[in-house]
Amino acid sequence: MQTARTITDESQLRAIVGSPEDVVVAKIADRLNHLTRQFIERSPFVCIATARVDGGLDVSPRGDPAGFVRILDERTLLLPDRPGNRIADSLTNLLTDSRIGLLFLIPGVGDTFRVNGHATITDEPDLLIPSAVAGKIPSLGVLVSIEEAYTQCSKALIRSDLWNPEHHIERSELPSGGEILRSLTDPAFDAAEYDRLRAERYARRERLY
Repeated sequence: MQTARTITDESQLRAIVGSPEDVVVAKIADRLNHLTRQFIERSPFVCIATARVDGGLDVSPRGDPAGFVRILDERTLLLPDRPGNRIADSLTNLLTDSRIGLLFLIPGVGDTFRVNGHATITDEPDLLIPSAVAGKIPSLGVLVSIEEAYTQCSKALIRSDLWNPEHHIERSELPSGGEILRSLTDPAFDAAEYDRLRAERYARRERLY
């Protein structure tokens, strides 16, 4: 591949992209208010960015009924931890580096909402009990101390046309989880059986909470 020319300092970068207008910078707050909190209260989905001890990064999705990320006060959020694959990238990362970034999405809405800050992991029952779903209380939660909170404009979602159902594709058009596992592990791995059992677990809503 041909060696690409690279941008190596901010002056080069700003010469191309320009600088933000004052009104754009002004929207970056260190807390929520009665307007911005609504983006968290109405969001059923958030992406979480954390940093690994080896210098790598992780981005992980979280989803639940809208408002599942609870606002404890104008500078503190609680994100309940639900059962997953037990790799627990986000949680193990936070044990060594407390920095966290959140991107909230609301179906049908172009604006997203960003929160940056630091986080700790808690197993405090009084904090976790209000996050119970179907009678199941999360074992852990992530407490986020807000340092930056602001809306992100709609351009990315407009360009992607993300919420347009005419552009949705059938899951069957992509390789299944079992097929991907087979390609990475053992050619004799029974991908169809793996996919069938997983679909049955999801249909029973097993281990969602």
